[in-house]
Amino acid sequence: MTNIILVGCGKMGGALLEGWRTNRAAEAFVVVEPMTGATDQLADASGVTVVADFESIPPAFSADAIVFAVKPQTMGVVVPPYAAMAQRAVTLSIAAGTPIRFFESLFGDEAAVVRAMPNTPAAIGRGISVLCANASTSDDQRQLSETLMQAAGVVDWIDDEDQMDAVTALSGSGPAYVFHLIEAMAAAGEALGLSSEMAAKSALETVAGAGELARLASDSPSVLRQNVTSPGGTTAAALAILMADDGQIALMKKAMTAARDRGRELAKG
Repeated sequence: MTNIILVGCGKMGGALLEGWRTNRAAEAFVVVEPMTGATDQLADASGVTVVADFESIPPAFSADAIVFAVKPQTMGVVVPPYAAMAQRAVTLSIAAGTPIRFFESLFGDEAAVVRAMPNTPAAIGRGISVLCANASTSDDQRQLSETLMQAAGVVDWIDDEDQMDAVTALSGSGPAYVFHLIEAMAAAGEALGLSSEMAAKSALETVAGAGELARLASDSPSVLRQNVTSPGGTTAAALAILMADDGQIALMKKAMTAARDRGRELAKG
């Protein structure tokens, strides 16, 4: 049997648990969550035991993975009691800005630790998670961690944890950039005379449809952009603004650099 302890059952933790149960990623789960509202729906769930704290975990429960899905600022209080369990189970953390060395300082260098950065589309199984493992993580533990994160969508790996801040800036924070793009397009449409309802709907469906087309198409986004841009046409006029030297690419680089730098600050505590 594969047994999982999930510490934290908020939006991300709850989405992961739902995916694990649906895909049968493990046979038994213990969910550690003090807020009863987050776990009310699990009261009668098969294979799921819900407890309020570490001390209430059944003594006989032997975990293969401990998944920390709590806020980064609470990790210093939440994590230490799991030190003994972490000697045989892989620790899988999805806490932004919490480096692998934080867990190694508490559990020892021989403990298997995998750091993951998912994003919010994980809630519908369409996210992307980037994982990084320490040297003590076995191939089986890497595979288990990958299987668990596949419940949230696509999984990729990096070998250099220093790249995790860039991953956070791109895919971790990226959904917010897309949501803001929808807001910006809707606001511009309204400024051009469309009703707020029509502008909002058109912006949302345009971004959703274009994203799905880009995902499914064999052509790159660059080629897709060129395919819908007639020389001298309306799209070309708009792209002349967006693709200027101080346009969208420059602005996105500036924004993502700020996100990366903030991630580095958080990692320092």
